[in-house]
Amino acid sequence: MSPFIPHNLPLENIDFQRLFPIIADASAELARYDGLLQGIPNAAVMLSPLTTQEAVLSSKIEGTQATVDEVLEQEAGLTKEGEKYKDIQEIGNYRKTLYDARGYLQDYSITLSFVRQMHQTLMDSVRGKDKTPGEFRLDQNWIGKAGCTIEEATFVPPSPLQLPNYLADWQAYLAGDDDHALLQTAVMHAQFEILHPFKDGNGRIGRILIPLFLFQKKQLTEPMFYLSEYLEENREEYYQRLKAISQENDWNGWLEFFLRAIAIQAKANSLRVRQMMSFYEKMKTKVREITHSQYTLPLLDMIFSQPIFKASDMAQRLHQNHGVHKKTATNLIAQLRDAEVLTTLQEGSGRRSSTLCFPMLILICEGKLNPDLMEPENSTK
Repeated sequence: MSPFIPHNLPLENIDFQRLFPIIADASAELARYDGLLQGIPNAAVMLSPLTTQEAVLSSKIEGTQATVDEVLEQEAGLTKEGEKYKDIQEIGNYRKTLYDARGYLQDYSITLSFVRQMHQTLMDSVRGKDKTPGEFRLDQNWIGKAGCTIEEATFVPPSPLQLPNYLADWQAYLAGDDDHALLQTAVMHAQFEILHPFKDGNGRIGRILIPLFLFQKKQLTEPMFYLSEYLEENREEYYQRLKAISQENDWNGWLEFFLRAIAIQAKANSLRVRQMMSFYEKMKTKVREITHSQYTLPLLDMIFSQPIFKASDMAQRLHQNHGVHKKTATNLIAQLRDAEVLTTLQEGSGRRSSTLCFPMLILICEGKLNPDLMEPENSTK
């Protein structure tokens, strides 16, 4: 099989009559979601668990098996072993890449240098660290069943000899304006996957670029729109639609799939964000009633940003960031545990602090808790 020659950008022969209703729907749902984001004074804190969920689901598309709570447990010191440990390392790198990119895009635009920097972070000290992290490939790669030859491949990305030119064209396309920002986002993602510029990690980098590009094109006020939930649930069609671009020149089929994904995921994200906001307000009242403390908000914000933690670490963070005396912080945490807002994952022993969990937040993040009822979806009274 010969290396694929990618289509020139911007695309021609887009079927706008077919796509216009879907563009309108996706734009409306994304605008509603962004309106919710704008109403959150501390979005990065309140939605931190959703960022972890995105890292878990995007990595799951590539085969990792760790869950949100397992990632948070390891970060709190409950270390896993074997392949699970490696999975969690990859997920942690994905989340760090998202956070670092969010800061970068406050002042700069997406460039090839920036993409290479993201890849360096993503592949640091994990599986694939020997596959030239941060460097575009100089060899021919191909996609297919494990161990297949290039002749047996289902797709052969562009030749490494032409890759720099194609990447330059891709970067130029991102810097310009296409017919609609959501169409441009769909093309940006698919063309990156077609170019497959790295030896490993292309899918994850391509999915990280989606919220970043929407932010750059001013479709979002924060680069916090995560599509991997829909893509993971529809993984087979996701790959089939990408494959159809190279095999059948079916860009319109891909664009329709991607726009539908935006609309459906934006609606789901809006519901999740409203649930998180409702839950935050309920917990703000509850924590204040339990502790009668002036430190209710900083305590709650820190638990939201790290819902599984060592008690001593949380007390230290409250002391360093908000000037709360360590003994006071320790007492506040103990009050929440006694009130069963927090549960104990591992009791303290000797000099080892206990590890605590804020389980309701994780359940909401995973879509398993209705915050209005404050109980699991499948439970009965």
